[in-house]
Amino acid sequence: MSLFKGRMRQYIPGHKELTAHKDVLEVLPGKKVFIPLYTAYSTTFELLVKEGEQVFVGTKLAVSKGKVVVPIYSSVSGTFVGEQKMMHHTLKPQTHLVIENDEKYEAIQVFQPLDYQNASREELLAFMMNAGIVGYGGAGFPTYIKYQNADKVEKLIINAVECEPYITSDFTLLPEKMDLFVTGILAMKKMAQALEVVIAVKNTYPKLIQLLETNVANIADVRVVGVPNVYPMGWERTLVYQITKKRYDRLPLEVGAIVNNVTTVIAFAHALVHGKPMVERVVTVSGDGIQNPSNVRVRIGTPVREVVEACGGYTSDEVKLIAGGPMMGKTIVKDEVVIDCVSNAITVLKPVVERPVACFRCGQCSDHCPAGLQPVRIVQASKAKDKKMMERLHALDCVECGLCTYVCPSRLDVTENVRIARRQLQIGKK
Repeated sequence: MSLFKGRMRQYIPGHKELTAHKDVLEVLPGKKVFIPLYTAYSTTFELLVKEGEQVFVGTKLAVSKGKVVVPIYSSVSGTFVGEQKMMHHTLKPQTHLVIENDEKYEAIQVFQPLDYQNASREELLAFMMNAGIVGYGGAGFPTYIKYQNADKVEKLIINAVECEPYITSDFTLLPEKMDLFVTGILAMKKMAQALEVVIAVKNTYPKLIQLLETNVANIADVRVVGVPNVYPMGWERTLVYQITKKRYDRLPLEVGAIVNNVTTVIAFAHALVHGKPMVERVVTVSGDGIQNPSNVRVRIGTPVREVVEACGGYTSDEVKLIAGGPMMGKTIVKDEVVIDCVSNAITVLKPVVERPVACFRCGQCSDHCPAGLQPVRIVQASKAKDKKMMERLHALDCVECGLCTYVCPSRLDVTENVRIARRQLQIGKK
């Protein structure tokens, strides 16, 4: 029987019960942490510390150069010992700042807390930028940029959908940090001059919906909306259409919307209330390849290997290790990569041998593509090295959600082949 739930989306078993109702496991790093000198939108940085210099939790280590400002802060106290090139979860080597952890976790007051109620919109924007708030749901987009040109936004949409299988970090964090969450949405509402705040949650989480409704009941123009339990409902375009019934070309602001992830909201509120940047985050470590699936609270720069050990290790000698969820995450060869600010999950699965056969030309990949693309035709153009056809088919619009591979009856890795096409076009544009 087909599991098809409607055009461009699909029900996928979540396996969220593995971690959803467990206590968060605290994981402290070992002797060294490795802070990635990397963001998705900045490639060059000004280093603000010298080798041998003492640092504290919150010390500003570097700041990006250029128009996009992204500061990077230390997650531990200790000694800065230099730079090291390491593999990153983007599957490319990146420079990391190495800090010898003194295990004291002495923190400094990085900036003064800010009362959002008495602050101007411009003060909130500057604060968000200097606090280094980015999209903690996975994209890493500097959040202040979304609000720079916002003027009486119709809907500020808070994404609490968490549609990828296994991942429950937001689901776990929300009840724990509800006060900060409410502060964050009110501050962001003021920044966006939003007419309404909509908190989107899967309708399969009635208790969470009830908890949210209770906490925002007395706040004007804030409501909670249950959305269908389908994938990729948490993707920005899908969620905006679900809430507004409008489609846009490049940015949600075109249809009067701004979208922020739950963890981003809480991180901003934490900075406002405590005057401290985000130096740790909750990460879901789950799958049938890990002994003790858990949500863990871990410092930025902690090697994945140490997190896996804290969760009891692997269930077998051979596993598939994924940075992120199983649909959009990237398979990593070694567990020496580190947790960074956008690491919402580490998925560990037992390897499954697929036996692909020739394409049936059934059209399932096109029917289910949330971006409205024709993946098989993109793959054909890629193999023919026909860049004009790849452009005509809008290959760069693919978000690598993995749905085409998931629904393919021939068991072809369609997503990876479309990813190759995107790389061919991106290289050609450089």
